Amino acid sequence: MQTALPDLKLLRIFVSVVRNQGFAAAQQELNLSTSAISTYMSQLEGQLGLTLCHRGRGGFSLTSKGELFYQETLRLFGELEGFERYSAALKGELRGTLNLGVLDATVSDPALPLAEVIGAYNREHPAVHLHLAVLSPYELQLAVLDNRLDLAIGAFSTRMNGLVYQPLYREQHWLYCSDRHPLFGERRIPAEVITQQRMVGRGYWSQAELARHGFKHSAATVESMEAQLILVLSGAYIGYLPEHYAHSWIEQKRLRVLLPATFGYQAPFSLILRRGRSREPLIQTFRDLLKAQLNPPR
Repeated sequence: MQTALPDLKLLRIFVSVVRNQGFAAAQQELNLSTSAISTYMSQLEGQLGLTLCHRGRGGFSLTSKGELFYQETLRLFGELEGFERYSAALKGELRGTLNLGVLDATVSDPALPLAEVIGAYNREHPAVHLHLAVLSPYELQLAVLDNRLDLAIGAFSTRMNGLVYQPLYREQHWLYCSDRHPLFGERRIPAEVITQQRMVGRGYWSQAELARHGFKHSAATVESMEAQLILVLSGAYIGYLPEHYAHSWIEQKRLRVLLPATFGYQAPFSLILRRGRSREPLIQTFRDLLKAQLNPPR
């Protein structure tokens, strides 16, 4: 007779295989041979009575039912971890792992004292293991929705159903060129000249958002602020950067702001979490500490 719930060990092996996109790639994480992983996967498929994945010369891929089962397995592990945290909180202690995500290039932002918040959190709850990931806005939202992240901080131009967005602050962005760009030494540059320059866009910007920032198209695309800075410093492109991130390069006279009265915007930063998880102890305590740091008592 088949069990109603597959062995959790088999489920964890399944998740690792999918995350690593294959048996061989999952060996190191699981500390198992490919033959052992294959045996465990066959056991899981036998318990379920369905095929979860294709493997062979064509490479690894999930079946349609395997993809659905994978998403449900992630949800299950999220619920189990929340239950473990709740049980620990009943005993008056916080344990487990807090999975936190953030956009890149925030370490220099004085409006987001993340290092201070993490330090305070560690002092108050030393038994909690922290996992910090730096991802794009889309990846952050998807990871929170899938329970791979508990909380994430970033600027999200589009929103996903099932997430709660708590406003934090606004980050100032200006349009920059470097000292290697032809416009660097020019005075009184018309806006129409600037919009004709080769501009760096972001992979998570839609065409409409690019237009809101004053450009019809981009000549290069990046997924991070560091990549954006590299391209702008090359002198081949102009591009938007957070004011705090560009500050040291401005002081070195390596960057210049282009027509700030016309080009510039503020990115609204939010703390996001999955709907229904706000009362989980690890999440709630981190939110409280972040709120206290952003709004200190006067």
